[in-house]
Amino acid sequence: MWVVFSLLAALSAAVVVTLSKLGIKNVESSVAFAIQSILIVGVAWGVVAWQGHLGQVTQIDRRTWLFLIAAGIITCFSSLFSFQALKMGQASRTSSFDKISLVFSILLATFFLKEKITWQVVVGAAMMAGGAILIAFTKPAE
Repeated sequence: MWVVFSLLAALSAAVVVTLSKLGIKNVESSVAFAIQSILIVGVAWGVVAWQGHLGQVTQIDRRTWLFLIAAGIITCFSSLFSFQALKMGQASRTSSFDKISLVFSILLATFFLKEKITWQVVVGAAMMAGGAILIAFTKPAE
């Protein structure tokens, strides 16, 4: 079932890149990100309330709060960087290069989460990184 949600996330991300590129045409990238962030917060808390999980907020321990806050701050920076790249470059190129995050995710999961990687994961990550680099640095069609 996780594959379905991963594919839905990928499709959603592709739509977001396209709509964001259209949206930042005449707006500073940080302003566009701030507008989207307000909506993200509203939708996220709306889903939590709709699912009946608001009570869980008081049950979160300090260590978990620290991890979630740190991840939230880094998410903001990641999005700000992505929006700036999108403002400056083509959506297909900036979006593909952004996917090199997969390689970083695998490395971080290996070192910090102690996840085991196989040769297939290494080859797949190398192929995805190679593809992202190829797309990002190919001369754009005129």
